Amino acid sequence: MNRKLLTLNVVLVALAIYAGFQLHGQWVAAKAREAAARSYRARPVPAAALAPLPQEPAVLPSGYKDVAMNDLFDQSRNPNVPVEPPPPPPPPKPVPPLPAFHGMMDIGDGPIAMMSRAGSSEQQEVRAGGMIGEFKLLDFNRQEIALEWEGKVIHKRVDEVADKSATNQQGPSEIAPGTVLPGIVNTQAPQEGPKRDLGPGPDNGGGNRPCQANDSSPAGTTTDGYRKVVIPTLFGNTCYWAPVGK
Repeated sequence: MNRKLLTLNVVLVALAIYAGFQLHGQWVAAKAREAAARSYRARPVPAAALAPLPQEPAVLPSGYKDVAMNDLFDQSRNPNVPVEPPPPPPPPKPVPPLPAFHGMMDIGDGPIAMMSRAGSSEQQEVRAGGMIGEFKLLDFNRQEIALEWEGKVIHKRVDEVADKSATNQQGPSEIAPGTVLPGIVNTQAPQEGPKRDLGPGPDNGGGNRPCQANDSSPAGTTTDGYRKVVIPTLFGNTCYWAPVGK
């Protein structure tokens, strides 16, 4: 019994000594780690390179144009308001047919033009400033006539507004010798004999040339740069030769 207790005590003493050595070793190691930790100097780590931030576009007033002009709550602020173009002007009214000019006379109180409306054979005496149908007679002479219609002045030669139908019906054979012509006085006496194409009479300096007695050439005949013009009047047909192109 005593031997077993002695053996047990020896074992317990050995364990206590072994545990003391283990604790002392751990204590020494802890002291070494603490000293090493205190003497350690950490090296600074270089910072990572940062990527540059994206460049933002500059703020411009034009970027807010749609916000200012196209208000979602008020359509009246939209500057692009559709504007309907004005209707095209109506086409100009065509000039009605001109009145016919039959001749002129002057009995002492101013020249009087003998005219008729278009499509009518009834002749009227019209003075300058008077009306003939829709037209106002502004001025006239032996070569030209001026009419006014709705503010538009119309200039025509006498032969352009002459009554051509009456001229064609009467014919050149009815022209009376010695008739007073526009701008020309035929001073030749009536002659007896056959009628023939005689051409224009002698030049008297007035531009137009008189018709010769017994000249049977029809109206519109062209000879030596002159064209024959025959205008019927109340006193018979007037006849003269006008330069071609006038």
